[in-house]
Order: sequence, then C-alpha cells, then structure tokens
Amino acid sequence: MKRAVATLLATFDDRQRAEGTRPFAADADRRWIEYRPEPRPGLLLAGLGTDARKAVFRLLATGLSPAAFAQTMAIIGLEEVLDRREGYVVGRHSEDYRVLVFGTPGDDRWGWRFEGHHLSVTMTVADGVVSPAPVFLGANPSRVDLAGRPVLRPLGVEEDLGRELLLSMAPATRRRAVVSLQAPGDIRTGVQPRAAAVSPLGVPRQDLRAGERALLDQLAAAYLGRLPDALAERLQTDDLHFAWEGPPEPGRRCYYRVQGPDLLIEFDQTADGDGHAHTVLRRPHGDFGGDVLAAHHAEAPHPNRR
Repeated sequence: MKRAVATLLATFDDRQRAEGTRPFAADADRRWIEYRPEPRPGLLLAGLGTDARKAVFRLLATGLSPAAFAQTMAIIGLEEVLDRREGYVVGRHSEDYRVLVFGTPGDDRWGWRFEGHHLSVTMTVADGVVSPAPVFLGANPSRVDLAGRPVLRPLGVEEDLGRELLLSMAPATRRRAVVSLQAPGDIRTGVQPRAAAVSPLGVPRQDLRAGERALLDQLAAAYLGRLPDALAERLQTDDLHFAWEGPPEPGRRCYYRVQGPDLLIEFDQTADGDGHAHTVLRRPHGDFGGDVLAAHHAEAPHPNRR
C-alpha cells in the first residue's frame, strides 16, 4: 500500500498535489464519507494521464479483494449506463471519482480515500497497521437484464444472501428479525462521520438454528470479503445480530443490517424493479482508523506531568 501511494504521488504536479493531498490532521476532510453525486475534496480522475490513473486503481486494489475490486470497476462503469437512462441530462461520467492522500506514507500516521458516486473506500495506517473502513459500494441500476436474466448485478450476492437468510428462518425467529414492515429510504448511517449501533438489533446469532447461523456467517463473510484476507481476519466475530426492514419479496424495496461489537453492515434496496442499492461496511470504533489511532496514542510517550 505504501509503495502504491508513493507511485501515485510521484505522478503529481504541483496543482495535483495540492488537490490530492492533505495533512493527516485535516479531520474535516479525512473523516468523510459521501456516496451521493455531491461535491467532494480530492483529485479528480478526469484529466489524469494514463500512468496516474493506473496508479490510482493500483492503490485502490491494495485495499480491496479481487472480487471487491471487480465490483468497484462495475460500479464505476454503471455511471455511463445511468447517464444514458437519464437521457444524458445530469452529465454523469466514469471519471467523476477522486483520490485523496492524508499525511506522508511511511510516517506513523497516514491514509487515503477513493470516492465518487456509489463508492467510498477509506484506509488508515498507524504504526504500520492498516485499519479499513468505511467501505461503501452502491449500484444504480442494481440490475441490468438481457432476455429476463441478469447480465450485470454488482451487489447481487449481498442482496440474495440477506434474503435467503431471512426466508430460511423459522416463523417465530423471522418475526423477531423483521423490525419494520417498511424499508427506510437509505442506509441508516448515511454520511455521518461517526457510525453508531442501530436499534433495534434484531435477532442474535446464538438464537438461530445451525443452518441459519451458517447463512449469517456467509453474509458477514461477503462483506468482510471485500477486504484482503489479512485485513478481514481482524474483523471476524460470531457476536452478531441480524435485522430486516421491508417486504421479503425480490424486486421490492428492502433493507437489512448485521451488527457486531465493532462491525456494522447495511444493505438498502432503495427502489423497486431493477433497483438502486446501497451497501456499507462500517466500524463504530474503527472507522477512519479509530482503533489503530487509539492504540497509537496509548503507546506514544507522554511528557511528565507536574
């Protein structure tokens, strides 16, 4: 990751460095998540040369698994599909994404973010330890069909596993898991810089039958699987709760969340039909490096107090 950032920074001229870098202490820009088509800080892909653009994507790949990297490339391409559907009036384009590097790679604290419409990936490094999150992936449309069959469905695994888990539950358990009959308009955490547990928690993993627990574990693994194995392993837990909102039928607006002590997963299908999906992996204690920064401050020497 450090090598990839150094390669990217070496492509910058003075203007690009001013747009694409910030001090690590610039919290207003660093503790930031924005997945809507809104203004955002950072260096825009549009206008970058081939070497710089490739360096951006190679950096992004260091923080994502191969499958999640493929999902991000599909999501970026969907900007052109959505622009066509909207009659080219909004001006969406697949280079409307920005990269931002915080601090100096190799220092005790630094990080980076890649973000644009339906994508936000943040990685923070303290004392050589990488803290991943938030990782937001969305898709609009979330499904493109040919002859009634999907040819592109970037978040189909996440949607199908959540619904399969819900429908596998015994009726009494399902009633506990369904905390609302109407889906929210968006993920509950939105663009808040600090994510907190969402109530109600729903049904705990220990109250599920063996097959249901296995499906919940698969669902959590699908989100943790967005990260390289070494990063995902640190976030694994079996202390999970699952909650669903909305109807269970495919093609309808729906929402679910999976929560653990430092894990918050959300999926929201915000539109009926071919859909408009939002998904996020967040960490109430570890977002934007909260966990590694706390450890860094705890180990840092303190001046003697009088």
